[in-house]
Amino acid sequence: MEVNPHPEIAVAGSGAIATGLAALASAGSERVWLLARSESSAERARDELESACPRVDGGDFSRVKVTTDPADLSDASLAIEAIVEDPDAKAGLLARLGDAAAGADLATTTSSLSVSGLAEASGQSGRLFGLHVFNPVPVMRLVEICVPDGVEPAVGERAAAWCRSAGKTPVSVPDMAGFVVNRLLFPYLFDAVRLQERTGMPAEDVDTCMSLGLAHPMGPLALLDLVGLDVAVAISEALYEESGNPEHRAPGSVRDKVAAGDLGQKTGRGFHDYG
Repeated sequence: MEVNPHPEIAVAGSGAIATGLAALASAGSERVWLLARSESSAERARDELESACPRVDGGDFSRVKVTTDPADLSDASLAIEAIVEDPDAKAGLLARLGDAAAGADLATTTSSLSVSGLAEASGQSGRLFGLHVFNPVPVMRLVEICVPDGVEPAVGERAAAWCRSAGKTPVSVPDMAGFVVNRLLFPYLFDAVRLQERTGMPAEDVDTCMSLGLAHPMGPLALLDLVGLDVAVAISEALYEESGNPEHRAPGSVRDKVAAGDLGQKTGRGFHDYG
């Protein structure tokens, strides 16, 4: 396996992607910091990491320090922002993260936003690159790497080497909303929703058709529930803003569920019930 070029890694965030990245990094890095927004977020992240690290081959919870102080991240050689798909929130955190880990390669896990746009908004132009991992991070092998113009190619080379050292498959992608996977995936997912809206078919039947008919591990409506319907709406807006393609907009039933607080697996109800 390739040598890890980043023995000290900082992850900013406390959700599933952030804790998944920290658990993954704990297997191959000497020190990992996870920056949480508050003490309550930090406590939840510690609990998640304590159970997640043993599920990663070589994962070691003792290598991870959960903190709320950005100053703790100063020695990181790779700093990764991993929070909600909100451009203002991401830009603000990236500005703070870039200052705290001034010598680090700086990455965002955005799944739909322009990396160069985030770089400009955060004051990190010429430095920020995209490191789009997939949930659950320890399991999913693909990582989309986006290195915008103006960023040293060596940054992307180190990122790809780190991915390979962690058992992932990195693929270089262009700086366009949704990169490759979400750009192609979400029109399919939303078309499944529109079909259900038109026909009234149960979600279970739509998903059975697509999972058995195409040998997919899950159907499109279950996949939307896994992604999170609020996340799906955020991705759809970023895709539509760039493309103008109406197929990139979330259908009404998705927006209705978000308004009702039914966000998918994380809330126990979406297109399916998880109670």
